Amino acid sequence: RRAMKGAGTDEGCLIEILASRSPEEIRRINQTYQLEYGRSLEDDIRSDTSFMFQRVLVSLSAGGRDEGNYLDDALVRQDAQDLFEAGEKKWGTNEVKFLTVLCSRNRNHLLHVFDEYKRISQKDIEQSIKSETSGSFEDALLGIVKCMRNKPAYFAERLYKSMKGLGTDDDTLIRVMVSRAEIDMLDIRANFKRLYGKSLYSFIKGDTSGDYRKVLLILCGGDD
Repeated sequence: RRAMKGAGTDEGCLIEILASRSPEEIRRINQTYQLEYGRSLEDDIRSDTSFMFQRVLVSLSAGGRDEGNYLDDALVRQDAQDLFEAGEKKWGTNEVKFLTVLCSRNRNHLLHVFDEYKRISQKDIEQSIKSETSGSFEDALLGIVKCMRNKPAYFAERLYKSMKGLGTDDDTLIRVMVSRAEIDMLDIRANFKRLYGKSLYSFIKGDTSGDYRKVLLILCGGDD
């Protein structure tokens, strides 16, 4: 709600939450949102966003992703081929095809699609998304792919970007630390160290101060 109310939209927050949560979690978010604010999450997304970015958020907010582990090799090949033909193979991008595959298939299926896509196109799907799309829509598709490949690494990147450079994106830093503290913080810490060569603990220590720092370091749970 805070990501959408008032002037401007926090697109990163919307992508992060909707791309990283399970279908069951998204269904609970929808129910709570309706109770708290008296209208549906989808309605607010529609009124606050536009074009393909709106469509990807609406698709994700439906919580309709297949939750199974089932793999159909023929469908894997078909999806990879469809994505290739929707993007790299032609002028202009068929964004709807990207939406259909990335927002509805289960994780196991998508990981195999990404491998098959690379075999067909000689490119990672992320490279194609970057060259074929732009803006918030690009960010949303990349967020989905990153969460499917390695969710803790995705959150490690979110934390790193919230602290690197001048100033701190406190909203993102707090949201990720609080929401992941009891879920996958150890994995996030390990991925942070692997990706950035420094511990998450030391990064937080160098970027924050006072009681705020103390709370974040407690949530972090230790140095690596």
